[in-house]
Amino acid sequence: MSSQKSKVKSQKHEITFFNSFLLVTLVLVTDAHAMHISEGILPFNWAALWFAAAVPFVAYGLYRLKKLSAVDPSFKPLVGLMAAIVFIISCMPIPVPTAGTCSHPAGTGISAILVGPAISVLVTAVALLIQALFLAHGGLSTWGADIFSMGVMGSFAGFLTFRALRSVKVNMAVAAFIAGVLADWATYMTTSVELASGIRGDSPFLPLFYKILIAFIPTQLPLGILEGAMTSGMVVLLYKRRPDLLVKMGVLKAEEAAL
Repeated sequence: MSSQKSKVKSQKHEITFFNSFLLVTLVLVTDAHAMHISEGILPFNWAALWFAAAVPFVAYGLYRLKKLSAVDPSFKPLVGLMAAIVFIISCMPIPVPTAGTCSHPAGTGISAILVGPAISVLVTAVALLIQALFLAHGGLSTWGADIFSMGVMGSFAGFLTFRALRSVKVNMAVAAFIAGVLADWATYMTTSVELASGIRGDSPFLPLFYKILIAFIPTQLPLGILEGAMTSGMVVLLYKRRPDLLVKMGVLKAEEAAL
């Protein structure tokens, strides 16, 4: 009986912690204008190409979610909370008119570290779809391109960076900070590739790519650092308050949580 009460109390603390984080983040959200790559920016052939590139990652994310949820039913609520976090964080836009899109934190560094890159792609796809359908942020025609840049590239860049740094004993706060920064910057480098490829026409690719990338720098340089700080803060807070969750999600080994 005491074990059951302890489990219920633990779940309540888990929900309270994430709800508090969401509330604090929500306070920071500003009114949005255009998000991600705007509807109609990419020609049909390029939009279809990026959609085809993103679909296998989303499908694998669904497979991983089903597999992990079968082992631990409480994993699904955590994934739902991560989707909410990614949704809210990526609703903080700073328009970049010269690039035909906007800068914003992505949140995929946090989600990739906590639930893995495959499921991070899935939660990003859900967040982007809701934003496109109900907030006119991004678009349905550019959904695949946005998934690939923010979900695939952002998630894998953050996850691989964090794991590589932790494997050589880099401090968790530092590893999470660098992972958050690189996840954000990888997203916008990929977005620059997508935009330059799609709108260049007969013009050379590289000059346009450099122009778009440079257009992002004034906003994305500080935003990347901000996202690194957010990622580090979230991971460190979990490490201090709920190391058992990090063990559960495979971020920590049991012996590390006991230190």
